[in-house]
Amino acid sequence: MSRRKEMQRLIRAYKEETKVTEIDMKRVAKWAAGRGWPLPSPPDPLDLLAKQFTEAAREVVEYDKKTGKPYRIYHALKTSHGGTQLHFFVDIEEATRTQMHVSLGLRREQMVSDGLMLSYDQDHWNDVHPDEEPIQLPMDLSFDIELRKHAPDEGESAA
Repeated sequence: MSRRKEMQRLIRAYKEETKVTEIDMKRVAKWAAGRGWPLPSPPDPLDLLAKQFTEAAREVVEYDKKTGKPYRIYHALKTSHGGTQLHFFVDIEEATRTQMHVSLGLRREQMVSDGLMLSYDQDHWNDVHPDEEPIQLPMDLSFDIELRKHAPDEGESAA
């Protein structure tokens, strides 16, 4: 059994033993460690620092001089080198069209994957709760995006 599958089995065992319906993963980890599950090795400090820089880069936002609307400065790209997948960032001002197209496509694919799983979860919940009103969330986000584009900025009051 893979490590992930074994962890998933332990989550189920924790839930069955404790009878909780809202699962706190820190409590699951403590429970599993108490039953001999090996604690992970501390992360490499350089890997940890690189992760912190990645998180910081994703938060860098500037504002368009014409529209005043926010945009992200650093955009992630993936590449393979010698069988290893590498991630790097490009500055939006310096990115080639190809780099931006790839980066935006990756983010769109993440949205599609999230939407697909959301629809499966929604369908399953509706199937196992036939006596309740079905949950039906629209998957076309165009209207919601347009609403947010035209919403007052934080700090501005609605007219």
